[in-house]
Amino acid sequence: MRPDMAPIIIVGTGLAGYGAARALRRVDTGTPLVIVSADGGEFYTKPALSEAFGTGRTPATLPNGAAEAMAAQLKAIVRARTRVTAVEPQAHRVRIGDEALEYSRLVLAVGANQVRVPLAGSAADRVVTVNSLDDYARFRALVAGKHSVAIIGAGLIGCEFANDLTGAGFKVELIDVAAQPLPRLLPPEAAAMLRDRLGAAGVGWHLGTSVAAVDGDGDALAVTLAGGTVLRADIVLSAIGLRPETTLARAAGIDVGRGIAVDRYLRSSAPDVYALGDCAEVQGLVLPFVMPIGHASRALAGTLSGKPAPVEYPAMPVLVKTRVCPAIVSPPAAGAAGEWRVTREEDGVKALFVDAGGRLLGYALVGAAAGERARLTPQLPPVLAAA
Repeated sequence: MRPDMAPIIIVGTGLAGYGAARALRRVDTGTPLVIVSADGGEFYTKPALSEAFGTGRTPATLPNGAAEAMAAQLKAIVRARTRVTAVEPQAHRVRIGDEALEYSRLVLAVGANQVRVPLAGSAADRVVTVNSLDDYARFRALVAGKHSVAIIGAGLIGCEFANDLTGAGFKVELIDVAAQPLPRLLPPEAAAMLRDRLGAAGVGWHLGTSVAAVDGDGDALAVTLAGGTVLRADIVLSAIGLRPETTLARAAGIDVGRGIAVDRYLRSSAPDVYALGDCAEVQGLVLPFVMPIGHASRALAGTLSGKPAPVEYPAMPVLVKTRVCPAIVSPPAAGAAGEWRVTREEDGVKALFVDAGGRLLGYALVGAAAGERARLTPQLPPVLAAA
C-alpha cells in the first residue's frame, strides 16, 4: 500500500485518543482512520470514575457511547479489545500479534499506568487500582456489600475517591508518606482545610507513613503501616499516582523521557509518529489532566490535516472533585521563584503564588475561595506560550 493511502492509526480510546479523532474529523472527514483500543472502546471520561458514587453513575451508565457508536460518529474503524504489540516506525506499521497494519501517520494516546509499589504480606496481590472503566467495574463488584476501604495515596485521585466513598457510606482510611494531602498541588494551609473537611466527613488520616504489608484477615485485610499500626479494611485501593505508558515507544526506539518525548507539534523522534495525553512529554511537560488534552487534540488535528499547528497551553486550573471541600488549583511552574501568600477565612483558603514583583504565577483556592477562579485565572501566565 502506498504510504499516503494508508490510514491514520490512533492507539488508545481515552480522552486523548477519541479527542484527537473528533478534532481531526472536524477538519478532515475523508482520511481513513483506524482506532485501536486494548479496552472495550467505550467513550467515557476517566475523571468521572473517582466521583461515580456521588453522581449516581455505574459502570454501565458511565460511557457516553459504545465502540460501535463511536465508529459511526467518527467514520472510523474502531478495533476494541485489541492490543498493539509493537510499533515498527521504519516500515510505517504496527503489529497486533502476527497481524501488521500499515499507517500513514500514527498517534500514540496510550495514557498512563497506576504506580504500584512493592508490598509485603500474604494479601498484597489483593490491592486494587482503578485506571479504566474495566478496573472500575471490578472495583464496584468488590465493594458491593462491603463497609470499609483503605486508600494508599492522598494525591488528587486518592482524595477524590475518599470523598466519593465516604459520601456513599464507606469507612475510609487514607494513607500517604507525605505530611499533607495533595503535597504537589497545595500549600500547607490549603491542604489543612481539605484534610479537616474530609476528616469531618469521616475520612481517617494516616500521614507521614507508608504501608509495609497487606495480609489476609478472614474476609477482610490487615494493613500494617510502617510504624506498626494495623488498620483493617475490606478493600485496599492504591492511588499513588500515574506513570506515562511508554512501553511501545521505548521498544520501537522512540525517544522517551518521563513520557514519550514530543515537540510543540506533538511529533516524536520517529517519522510520522505523534503522541498526546497522559503518555506524552511535551517539551518537558507531563500534564495528566483534562484541559491539556483538549488543546493538544486541536493542534494535532491541524497538523494531521496539513496545517501544522504548535501546541499552546494557557493557564489550565485543575478542579479537585472533593464535594465536601471544593478546590481549584493552578500550580506555579516547577522551579518558579516566588512565595505563597495565604489568606485564611472561616470558609476558605486563598493561596496566591507570586514572584518578587507581585506577579501572580499560581494559586490554590479551597472552600469558599474557589469562587475566585474566574477573577484570578486571566492574571496567570500561560503554561506553554505561543511559539
